[in-house]
Amino acid sequence: MSNFDNFNTDFYQTSYSIDDQSQGYNYNAGGAQYSKQYPYDPYSQQGGFILQEMNQQQQPYTGQIYQPTQTYTPTATESVYGSTFDDEPPLLEELGINFDHIWQKTLTVLHPLKVADGSIMNETDLAGPMVFCLAFGATLLLAGKIQFGYVYGISAMGCLGMYCLLNLMSMTGVSFGCVSSVLGYCLLPMIILSTFAVIFSLQGILGIVLAALIIGWCSFSASKIFISALAMDGQQLLVAYPCALLYGVFALISVF
Repeated sequence: MSNFDNFNTDFYQTSYSIDDQSQGYNYNAGGAQYSKQYPYDPYSQQGGFILQEMNQQQQPYTGQIYQPTQTYTPTATESVYGSTFDDEPPLLEELGINFDHIWQKTLTVLHPLKVADGSIMNETDLAGPMVFCLAFGATLLLAGKIQFGYVYGISAMGCLGMYCLLNLMSMTGVSFGCVSSVLGYCLLPMIILSTFAVIFSLQGILGIVLAALIIGWCSFSASKIFISALAMDGQQLLVAYPCALLYGVFALISVF
């Protein structure tokens, strides 16, 4: 037994002895309350922080089922995309239809001696020409002539020929839409001739004289507009001649 005690004292090189166990330790010394200390666990504290953050982020839902609470209500004049309807241009302006310009062009055609406004006449406006072509075909239909195909076919060929001719004669050039617009507006006097064909027959001296006047009216108005829009001073007769050939074909359809 003494050998075993000697072995323990030799193996554990420390100042601690068994006799120290007999000494009691006062846990309440200094008036402090005893509290048991646990080892540090980082995972448990991290999990506690995550649960605390999730509890703070989750808020009770106060809306109804299938009816979510609307956080933003747009005004009456404000669209969903953020722009207002007051800032948008009118629909007719987006389509390129301006009734003021249509009326001014119509007055320019009906009054051959009126000075044409080149800024207005140089616009691609096909609303008026389409209406005049339909009106011309309708008056021919009232006279018993179904010529809608000829009207549109001759109009397309005439616009193409005038487009090529004016681009060769002018220095600035012109678009095909502008040529079609001017020739279509100047078709308005031809509607008067086709209306007379509904009332009485034009196959006579009176019809020939009236057709000649209408052809001169249309060609003079068209050449006047082309000259003012393209700044072709002194070339009105050169432009009026091919226009007279085009409107002469429409006059032949109306008379015969």
